[in-house]
Amino acid sequence: MSQWYNSLVPNIIDENMLNLAVVEQGPTGKAGEIAKEEGIDFKDVKHLQLDFRNILKIDNLWQFKTLTKLQMDNNIIEKIEGLETLINLVWLDLSFNNIEIIEGLDGLINLEDLTLYNNRISHIENMDSLANLQIFSIGNNHLNQLENILYLRRFQHLRTLNLDGNSLCEDERYKIYIAAYLPNLVYLDFRLIDKNIREIGLRTYHYPIEELIHNEKTEFMKLEATRLKDEELALHKAAYVEYLNGSNLFDSMFAEDVEAEKLGHLPGLAEFVETYKAEFTEICIKIFHYGLRGYETREKEVKQFLECLQEAIEDNQNIGVEIIKDFEEKSKEFISEQQHIVEASLLEIHVDNFRIALKKLWNTLMNLEMQLVDQLEETIKDFERNISEMVSTYIENVQALIAQCRDLENHYHENVLEIAVSTYEKMVKNEVEEEMPDGSQLPFCDKDTIVNAVNASHDMHLLKIDNREDELVTRSNGWTTAMMDKLHMEEINRNRKRVLEINHYIDHWYSELEFLYMQEAV
Repeated sequence: MSQWYNSLVPNIIDENMLNLAVVEQGPTGKAGEIAKEEGIDFKDVKHLQLDFRNILKIDNLWQFKTLTKLQMDNNIIEKIEGLETLINLVWLDLSFNNIEIIEGLDGLINLEDLTLYNNRISHIENMDSLANLQIFSIGNNHLNQLENILYLRRFQHLRTLNLDGNSLCEDERYKIYIAAYLPNLVYLDFRLIDKNIREIGLRTYHYPIEELIHNEKTEFMKLEATRLKDEELALHKAAYVEYLNGSNLFDSMFAEDVEAEKLGHLPGLAEFVETYKAEFTEICIKIFHYGLRGYETREKEVKQFLECLQEAIEDNQNIGVEIIKDFEEKSKEFISEQQHIVEASLLEIHVDNFRIALKKLWNTLMNLEMQLVDQLEETIKDFERNISEMVSTYIENVQALIAQCRDLENHYHENVLEIAVSTYEKMVKNEVEEEMPDGSQLPFCDKDTIVNAVNASHDMHLLKIDNREDELVTRSNGWTTAMMDKLHMEEINRNRKRVLEINHYIDHWYSELEFLYMQEAV
């Protein structure tokens, strides 16, 4: 009774379940014993089988960074979730669950084989990112609209489709419709699509397919234009100069200036604003192009540095590999000699000599690692100095250009103030030649009000300029800090991993030595 009841209780994916699954599916024999003792790092696991475990919710799989195959069929899963970090997944089986909606697959850009057989899905959707999909099984679900299959036209690599067991299969048009509208499909419901069926389908749906293709091309062109625009904006943001390739900053200054509309009616000011806008925009465009050049220069510098860093690491690793190869050749001789030693005292001496050799190997490998640490530390310091100087120079030059924008604003402010005061004085004397529009005379009730209005407008413009400068400087410096922090952390992690590798390797040999010694001693 207890066993039957436990099989009905929903399970969660926790550390214990994952460890058990990994060990069960891990290596066997001597390798399996070592794996059990030392543990298997989840990030190294390629295949994971979690079927028939009564799992209700997909969770805690973020550690499986390199997982390519995940099997979770025959559970009670209701929602596709928790898979966003499994970007290397190629094969996913979620058949025989209780899933109602296709979702949560956006991050699985490398997925080729998806099985959702025997669930409760009524609509094919939310799979746009699965550009590499080749096999899709969604039989025994609740699909009832044959037209929903058109969604699958976007998957150019889809060759195998299983829909068997859905109510849409009962439609008399089923086979010829699928064959016509999915021309790249080879297998339908585990059977090769008949050539005659496809030809009939293409003739039957010739005109609607032509119209569909036309609409798809139009939509593709729109999406492509949007994609290119988004990519361009992403580049501009990476260079910290988004929206500086035009009059956006200038327009935003006046858009948020409550006094601008009133002051804009001052006689002769309109032409002056147009000149100001043209000169201001020209400087913004200079900043924009300088920003893009600065970004390209920084990216090139980073790329060269990373290549240099990787080359140093690989050279050091190759030296380490040769040292270990040499040691393992000598260890074969040691094992061969030990098998012929009968006298206990000689065996003890022989084993002690090997322990000394192991200690020497450990010292050699650790010294080699410390040399690399020192080399990389100096290289990273040099790079940090270079990149910091590069960013500082970039910021100084950008600030010099922004200072020109500020000078233009100051010049504009002086002229507006002069025109406004002059206009006020003429209004007092009734000497204004042009009639002011209704509502525009509000700031001109007295001289102090005029000055305050002009100054408020000026302050708003300067604030926008200052904020854009601060944003650019902060992001530039933030990029340097974030990148250097990342480099230092990656180097710390690399060093720790290498030290662990060396210690594990030496410990393994000590264990082997003790095992061999005990055998010979017996």
